[in-house]
Amino acid sequence: MCSDFYPHGAVAQAFGVFRLNPPVAGISERAVFIVDKQGEIAFAEVYPLDQVPNNEELLEVLKKLGR
Repeated sequence: MCSDFYPHGAVAQAFGVFRLNPPVAGISERAVFIVDKQGEIAFAEVYPLDQVPNNEELLEVLKKLGR
């Protein structure tokens, strides 16, 4: 999980998920990034704000990385 307090939105902007436009400007998209042991992004998905990420899908990605 990532909190992005100061400077406001810097991490979300770096990952391309900072909302600049209405209806909810100034917050990050609901997104999941899974980073592997080499520091590479192994999984990235942006979800609608009203949708909860699929935990089973995320768990499968993590299991594959653990092999």
